[in-house]
Amino acid sequence: MSCCKTLIGISLSTLECRVRPPIHSVTLRRCASLAFASPDRAFEEPDTVEELLSSPDRINGQMKMERRPETLNPGRRWFPYLDEFRPDGGVRLSSSELIEAIGPYMMDSRKERMRRAIDKRSYSLCLVVEGLSDVGNVSAAFRYKDNRHVSMGAEKWLDIELWKSAADCFRALRSRGYRIVTTHLGMDTASIYEMDWSCPTAIVVGNEHKGISDEALELSDLHCSIPMSGMVDSFNVSVAAGILMHHAVCDRVSRLGSHGDLTPEEQQILLAEFFLRHRENTLSIVQEYVKRKVENPVSKL
Repeated sequence: MSCCKTLIGISLSTLECRVRPPIHSVTLRRCASLAFASPDRAFEEPDTVEELLSSPDRINGQMKMERRPETLNPGRRWFPYLDEFRPDGGVRLSSSELIEAIGPYMMDSRKERMRRAIDKRSYSLCLVVEGLSDVGNVSAAFRYKDNRHVSMGAEKWLDIELWKSAADCFRALRSRGYRIVTTHLGMDTASIYEMDWSCPTAIVVGNEHKGISDEALELSDLHCSIPMSGMVDSFNVSVAAGILMHHAVCDRVSRLGSHGDLTPEEQQILLAEFFLRHRENTLSIVQEYVKRKVENPVSKL
């Protein structure tokens, strides 16, 4: 089954230009066939990324806060969440209420680590992976290391989306204000070192064997390449993704002073999102909070 996938909530947390972001629409999206573990891997530790990408329901369920409709984003930098969570489809909780409910059950060091990561996070860059036939490369791209089992849980903190075609993917990204940049070897490409990465950009990498599709090349706004010297003219997909995202982040830091660009309100909403993803039992904690809230409403003066 072919689908275009995005890893958007890019964990582009940077420290001295070292990146740990998401890869999707990656956030970005990618068109690809998703394969299951082969018999010779039957006794290996399961690949959580492979399991995740083979289940659209799990991907949708990973994002907890209410999603921002595309129509609510005209003229502003994209941020995917509203300040609203409905644990049972009824009672509405704000990010501040979620933090109040879940915070006491988390270690202070864990909460501080989340805050530091959020301070360095941006939705101005997203990575789109098109037509990948090796899910292991997607897993490696999450942490930018060439090993099937090295995502090390990074996917838990990323926003991942799937599309059926490059056209659908690009249409959604453009509605969010992204320019679409495809990696390509050709005469009409710009070096990644000559580009201004301070504007919202979706970087598209392609299939390990065929590269970017003709459709994606035609629909993109710009083609770029990573200059190389020697007889080989291309990188492994996950390596290319790492170089692209690392350079883009460093360029943004150079031009803007920092990569992270979330407002205080957006940081609080994302912190609540992280709190909800922290443990599987957080929903039961929230439900108990809602129960107490309903039984003991605070009177308004």
